[in-house]
Amino acid sequence: NPFSYKYLWLLVFFISSAAPPTVRIIHSGHACNVEEERHTERVYTIREGETLELTCLVTGHPRPQIRWTKTAGSVSDRFQDSSVFNETLHIAKILRTQGGRYYCKAENGLGSPAIKSIRVDVYYLDDPVVTVHQSIGEAKEQFYYERTVFLRCVANSNPPVRYSWHRGREVLTQGSDKGVEIYEPFFTQGETKILKLKNLRPQDYANYSCIASVRNVCGIPDRSVIFRLTNKTASPSIKLLVEDPIVVNPGQTVSLVCITTGGEPPPLLTWVSSNDSLPQRSVVKGGTLTLPAITSDEAGVYSCVASNNVGNPAKKSTTIVVRALKKGRFWITPDPYHNDDNIQIGREVKISCQVEATPPEELTFSWLKNGRSLRSSERMVITQTDPDISPGTTNLDIIDLKFTDFGTYTCVAALKGGGIPEISIDVNISSTTVPPNLTVPRGKSPLVAREGDTVELECLVSGKPKPIILWSRADKEAPMPDGSMQMESYDGVLRIVNVSREMTGSYRCQTSQYNGFNVKPREAVVELIVQYPPTVEPAYMEMRQGLGRPVVMTCRVLRAHPSRVLRFEWLLSNRLLHAGAFDAQRDETEYTIRSLNRDGWGEYTCNVINEAGAGKCTFQVTGKAYPPEFYYDTYSPLWQNRPRVYGFKLQWTQMNPNAVDRIVAYRLGIRQMGLQRWWEQEIPVDQTINKGELMTHNLTELIKPESYEVRLTPITRFGEGDSTIRIVTYSGEFHCSFEEEPICMFTQDKNDDFDWTRHSAATRDTKYTPNTGPSGDRSGSKQGFYMYIETSRPRKEGDQARLISPFFNVAPKNPYGITNPPAYCFGFFYHMYGKHIGTLNAFLKQKGQTTSEGPVWSLSGNQGERWKQAKVSIHPTASFQVVLEGIRGPGIEGDIAIDDITLEEGECRDPPGSNLRQLAALNQHLVGENMVAIATGL
Repeated sequence: NPFSYKYLWLLVFFISSAAPPTVRIIHSGHACNVEEERHTERVYTIREGETLELTCLVTGHPRPQIRWTKTAGSVSDRFQDSSVFNETLHIAKILRTQGGRYYCKAENGLGSPAIKSIRVDVYYLDDPVVTVHQSIGEAKEQFYYERTVFLRCVANSNPPVRYSWHRGREVLTQGSDKGVEIYEPFFTQGETKILKLKNLRPQDYANYSCIASVRNVCGIPDRSVIFRLTNKTASPSIKLLVEDPIVVNPGQTVSLVCITTGGEPPPLLTWVSSNDSLPQRSVVKGGTLTLPAITSDEAGVYSCVASNNVGNPAKKSTTIVVRALKKGRFWITPDPYHNDDNIQIGREVKISCQVEATPPEELTFSWLKNGRSLRSSERMVITQTDPDISPGTTNLDIIDLKFTDFGTYTCVAALKGGGIPEISIDVNISSTTVPPNLTVPRGKSPLVAREGDTVELECLVSGKPKPIILWSRADKEAPMPDGSMQMESYDGVLRIVNVSREMTGSYRCQTSQYNGFNVKPREAVVELIVQYPPTVEPAYMEMRQGLGRPVVMTCRVLRAHPSRVLRFEWLLSNRLLHAGAFDAQRDETEYTIRSLNRDGWGEYTCNVINEAGAGKCTFQVTGKAYPPEFYYDTYSPLWQNRPRVYGFKLQWTQMNPNAVDRIVAYRLGIRQMGLQRWWEQEIPVDQTINKGELMTHNLTELIKPESYEVRLTPITRFGEGDSTIRIVTYSGEFHCSFEEEPICMFTQDKNDDFDWTRHSAATRDTKYTPNTGPSGDRSGSKQGFYMYIETSRPRKEGDQARLISPFFNVAPKNPYGITNPPAYCFGFFYHMYGKHIGTLNAFLKQKGQTTSEGPVWSLSGNQGERWKQAKVSIHPTASFQVVLEGIRGPGIEGDIAIDDITLEEGECRDPPGSNLRQLAALNQHLVGENMVAIATGL
């Protein structure tokens, strides 16, 4: 039954439209070149500062997801840690650090992901810099000096730079002047860069120019620099008119003065700091650096650097010291010779006082008792540590403590010269001075809190004086809430704001020796338990379903504290549907809609509740249709003959069409890019859509060469579904390089003798016929693919293999046909190497033709071991295909290959003049007065 076969064929076509992804990378923007000749990879070169634009063209169905990623490049280039999820990668004003390999990955769940890469090489050339060095050797007996001068030229560039030297207008080359030697150091790579002047002569005092060139790659012009060498040329020398170090008080204004004492050309003075950069408020004027209202943070080493590119830069440094006193602390040490932490009459006690001072050598200490000055004696021994050791410490040893020694002792720290406030520390020694004791208040451990609360962990500390309390985690590797390993508290309380579940655990409090007794630390442990509501999944899920069908929603508990979950409740838009006690054995709760109706559409919420709160699962139940998926494998949009109008064949499939109610129509919106107004129409759908079914709609009256934004929205009984948007761009060019398995929808002729074969040089076995066929694709890549005819047995002379392109559409301007046929340029690369090469023919096959006309292009015989390009202008009067026919010659060394097939609107460009004789010979074979063959590179 022909009718049944027709629909069987349609069914096979719809099923076969599902295809794994393929990827091809094309470039736009400001590429200098896409080099493929000497590389096994594609290298895209671009000048620094231009716009990089790479587009990932994909095929496959469903529509693949596209992701751009990058490796290599600079560590500071953070793009390598992220992905760009769209077809076009756009980088404006590209930097040299953004070069590297870019990967485009496409996946649609069918087969393996498709990945293509391209290496981006950023070209640049900085201004060259000339540095001059001089060597002086002495021969004592003859009392003369030999002076040899080296001029070194260096420029940062990509690709490697070439240097040339000039003296005045004279070009200097190796051997052109006996007193000049030009060479490159053995430890560098690149072109010649050092000019050596041996035993300086009067004519050597001149203007020298170094020209750096990347040979106009990417249109980058040469750059040059001039250096004037005189008998006064000398390296810089400087002098600092300041002391070293400079000691100042905070708030003072500091000026550092640097002057040049020699150097020709006059040196350039700069200031640098050991703190990586100069203070923000600093002012540099000539050789003077001014630091207003200096702070302790701005202390450090400041250096004046003078450079004139002669010899090494001169550098002089000074240290600025900002005077300061900080961190005053004390501790009390009971008699170390008795095993007792208390202070007792008749025993020894030591009071220690510590401060940090800048500069440490200016630190002085004094002691007071009850406000009166205290001097060192046999029973009151005052000692001070070495002032060179920072921080400085002073000790007061009270030997044989008496009742009269009770009182207030004051340690006073000061800096010589004044200007900085003193630090005074009071320590009371009395019968009530007792060592510390540490306890946890009743009911404060374990401490139970809820996530997000503010909690206070408390350790009660007694004793006089009361010491600082140090808090840390009992697990020594776990950090404190602020990220540090230890926190100080003066009242024994550790306050944690917005406590989280990760903070659950044991916390240790212990006494510090500072501001207290220098005895074995007292310790206590506080347990913190942080409760949190159940963590559930899914947090949000959209569930699409048709009317009358069941819907099952499941909310699962992942973790909770306390783990005993109390209850659950299901709601629809805040209306309670079902509630009950939670079954901890199952860790989940379920709600079922047996038959979905219109009232059942909406937001369902499941609350799973414990003592700390509720975890929420949200389900959006809807009848909204999934988005359609555009089909990108259409290689021939409708090319129309009207001068300013074109049409486009829009094709798509529907994602999960059976998941919801039947789609009754699509709303099509279209607008010209850059304009606001959308034009909309409905496309009715009469029958049920099957999964993978390819749908088509012709867009007409599109204005050349404008691009359009197309929006497609499915409509069901629920209403509008999710929309999909794509850009339709006018293209007058078809290109196929056979890189992907579908080979651009080319097909093999069923009526020929054998087939063309897709291969790459990396996979093709040429050991049987080594003297024929290409060693790489048209770009020279071993990995690149091409098509060829294999002429080994069982092939015999005269056998034909024909490859047929997809249809290219030409729409007539009126129903009576085309009166002024449009022109297209059909081009391809061919490789015809081997002593048995037969013939390669190109045909134009028009729709509706019953007889085959002669070839529009033909060539026979060995053409050498290289790829050449052929182009021919064609003037079809109807939709057409192009056919490439390879005919086997008299032997096995007759492999013919083709690659990079193109079809462009318009006549082919005129061929080079050297090919006119061959062009005239070819014209004898052409069919039709409008067909002009062009075979370039023959």
